[in-house]
Amino acid sequence: METLKAVLFGPDPQAQMRKCNQIIRSNTRQLDRDIAQLKTLDTKTRQLILNASRRAERNPSQARQATVELKTFARELVRIRKQNTRLNTSRAQLQSVQMQVNEAFSVRKIQGSLKKSTGIMKDVNTLVKLPELSGTMHQLSTELVRAGIIEEMVDDAITDPNMIEEEEEEADAEVDKILQEILQGKLSQAQKPEKPLEEEPAAEDVFEDQEATLEQMRGRLEALKS
Repeated sequence: METLKAVLFGPDPQAQMRKCNQIIRSNTRQLDRDIAQLKTLDTKTRQLILNASRRAERNPSQARQATVELKTFARELVRIRKQNTRLNTSRAQLQSVQMQVNEAFSVRKIQGSLKKSTGIMKDVNTLVKLPELSGTMHQLSTELVRAGIIEEMVDDAITDPNMIEEEEEEADAEVDKILQEILQGKLSQAQKPEKPLEEEPAAEDVFEDQEATLEQMRGRLEALKS
């Protein structure tokens, strides 16, 4: 029946609006899950930095190795926080799209026609490029085109030549800022060993354990981008 009505009278605006809102809510929930995972990674990485610093305080012979670890973990934390900022920005854009879409449908209900929105199209173009949302945002753009809210997007319009991959190596200034933020005021606590020195695990074992943890974290961070 709905299909027949759509053929005779065109798509139902209310059904179109519900479909668009459903897609947007689904994307918002996905971003919320990804942001929560990044928060967990942030906490774990901060703890790895603190552990490396405390180990160096307890055993000066491991200071050189700890310094290498501190830099490595700090770079990972910079990446995590950049990703978190990007996802939060995308979430705000998604909410903006939802408000604009609902407003467009409301205007259509009152005036009986729709005016295509370049603002919505610009935001959708940006969100389509997100690996986390690419598939469903293409679906949303299709629904918005059907509703007459945006123009049909072609590949050239979706591809942004200015989009570049984040650099793996972060500036030393950012790394140093992270280390100062986490370790400042806590170094004095590290001077009191929690265990006798002879009970500490071998430096190689500690390093291997932390390397394994770091690899797992990197895998989870990359998974959020794919």
